[in-house]
Amino acid sequence: MAINDKLQQQLIRDLLVESFDSLDRFDREMLALEKGEGTEETLNIVFRIIHTIKGSSGCIGLNKVESVAHVGESLLSLLRDGRLAVSPPLISVLLEYSDALKAMLRCIENTGNQGEVDYSPLLRKLEDFQAGGLAALATPAEPVALPAAAFGLFDEEAAAPAAPAPGGTAAAVPGSSAAPAAKPAEAEAASRHGPAVSDTAIRVDVTQLDRLMNLVGELVLARNQIVQFTTETQNATMLHAAQRLNIITTELQESVMKTRMQPIGNVWAKFPRVVRDLAHELGKQVQLVMEGNETELDRTIIEAIKDPLTHIIRNSVDHGIELPPVRRAAGKPEQGLLILRAFHEGGQVNIEIIDDGRGVDVARVREKAVQRGLVPAGQAAHMSNHEAFALIFAPGFSTVEKVTNVSGRGVGMDVVKTNIEKIGGSVDVLSEAGQGTTLKIKIPLTLAIIPALIVTSGRERFAIPQVSLLELVRLEGESGRKGIESLYGAPVYRLRGQLLPLVYLNSELKLGPGAGQPAAAPQNDAIVNIVVLHADGRSFGLVVDEINDTEEIVVKPLGKQLKSLSCFAGATIMGDGRVALILDVLGLAQNARVVSEVRDQALHEKAAATEAADEKRTLLLFSAGQAARLAIPLSLVARLEEFPRSRVERSGTQEVVQYRGQILPLIELAKYLPNAGATAASDPMQVVVYAEQGRSVGLVVGRINDIVQQTLTVNRAASRDGILGSTVIQDHVTDLLDVAGIIRAADPGFYAETKTT
Repeated sequence: MAINDKLQQQLIRDLLVESFDSLDRFDREMLALEKGEGTEETLNIVFRIIHTIKGSSGCIGLNKVESVAHVGESLLSLLRDGRLAVSPPLISVLLEYSDALKAMLRCIENTGNQGEVDYSPLLRKLEDFQAGGLAALATPAEPVALPAAAFGLFDEEAAAPAAPAPGGTAAAVPGSSAAPAAKPAEAEAASRHGPAVSDTAIRVDVTQLDRLMNLVGELVLARNQIVQFTTETQNATMLHAAQRLNIITTELQESVMKTRMQPIGNVWAKFPRVVRDLAHELGKQVQLVMEGNETELDRTIIEAIKDPLTHIIRNSVDHGIELPPVRRAAGKPEQGLLILRAFHEGGQVNIEIIDDGRGVDVARVREKAVQRGLVPAGQAAHMSNHEAFALIFAPGFSTVEKVTNVSGRGVGMDVVKTNIEKIGGSVDVLSEAGQGTTLKIKIPLTLAIIPALIVTSGRERFAIPQVSLLELVRLEGESGRKGIESLYGAPVYRLRGQLLPLVYLNSELKLGPGAGQPAAAPQNDAIVNIVVLHADGRSFGLVVDEINDTEEIVVKPLGKQLKSLSCFAGATIMGDGRVALILDVLGLAQNARVVSEVRDQALHEKAAATEAADEKRTLLLFSAGQAARLAIPLSLVARLEEFPRSRVERSGTQEVVQYRGQILPLIELAKYLPNAGATAASDPMQVVVYAEQGRSVGLVVGRINDIVQQTLTVNRAASRDGILGSTVIQDHVTDLLDVAGIIRAADPGFYAETKTT
């Protein structure tokens, strides 16, 4: 059997290391039995050794080793059960049997196959002992090299007769008169190889590796301190020593990291059984394909993702793959396909779980989310598919009507997302109805030592994991003043034609003067440092005072008292001995609400880019009262909402609704338009949300009609109260609404308050 696969080679190497050690112990225990020093536990030990070799070799396709081990296991079973007495001839044949297993394993190590030696004479002696024929086996004999076809325990490719001995043909002759056996080719190969794998590998307890990793982490901290100190000295000898220490520490760190790296195939090894059992239980047919088994990542990461991956796979088989009749009716093969794929990209490990099942029913997800009170009906109706898919990770969410032992309890996927995000990862869902679902998971290679960008804000230093970093932007002078705009009351920067939401770290973490207040526009001579980051598949800019440098940091977990701080992922010790907090990029984005802001503004950004390209304006068309055709620039629209009239409350004389943790004032638009009459009391009512510098107001309209792109030619002579003028849109005269005038008429203090906030 040729061994080419990298994972297969690693599994075989592990088997060799374990088996050589175990067979050495087997020999010692046999000698103890021969001397009368063995116990009942001794018999249990030797049986377990052979049983383990048989099982392990069978799992990785070493069928010949498995078959030979099986015969010995049967004999040792009788010995362990007391149905066969220990005797010197029995000990001799078992030691010979141990040598045979070692020879086979050594052949695998040196040649990559199980060899051509025929061990049938030895196996017959073991079988005779089982039958009680002790008298005929008093003298052990050498294994005879016979044609492989005479003993069908190995591959057909190895089925070639051994070379005849000089002067004649090797033959089995009863008695100490047998012709000498030909020297096997693998024995010659063994003599040409170096030290055995058992001599070049040792077993180390995992806790010892963890302790070693912690010590290396402390060494990295000490290295950082020394390197920082020596940058200020002129002593050439000290500089040379610091550089040498830096190189050695880096190499030591990489070596220790490799000892903790394991192929993800170690986790995937159990999934074929999980898929097989679950498919049988559900009456489904599923083919599991695993790609990238050799992808390596830290052992602690492997432990962290083991349960989430298991749950995702069970969900794919249960929710995703359809029953054979359903698949057949949909024109699909009866056997569903489930693919596990892992690969390295951008310093992270990407894992994809893909099925060709029914996909996610977006309408069903929205319906269930509204039923369970996770989102309002109006918000659910305007959700994009991507936003709806994200609801499956909400606590308590499930679309299954009937609770089974597999699913339907509304737990699981929220835990999957939480556990993956705890280790600095992210999970995303892509799905197409009737075609299948893909879950994409991104996780770091390791958690112990990571590269990070060091920044300063409010005279404090912070570390940003480099895996979240996209680019750095520096704005100076006039570009800094004009480059930053305000959109819906939030600062944005137009980066290569795309709007980039900005988060000011000083303001978000309440650092320095004016902490916690909205960031002011930069002065003419101000320098603006923007760290462009990505979180949850979206980008935003983090504005900091200074950008320092990148360096490798040792991650220290936060104490339990600080676990609730979503903006921080941990802490580290800098070169000067001071502590710096590590920013949790996703938590910071969620806390600043830029993730949801980006989602809400996706349509506007697309329209804004189009406006810049062709000088057209994007307009929202709607009606109010008797005014059948009104329009406003889409750039003034924060959101389009629907509210049940039952949610409307009063604050003094003002109608309001509770909206995103705030109180949203409502303005009945028709009341402030001349001759418009009253808006029909539709339920739910349609609302255009307008925002300015942190304050919002809802304009109640009759009906939202369309979004169009139009080159405007405004007739200013047509202006009147609440109307800026008129234009022709879609071959009809349309009035352009004076939004600011309407709001001032309804709430004179609105703009005055926004200026002071």
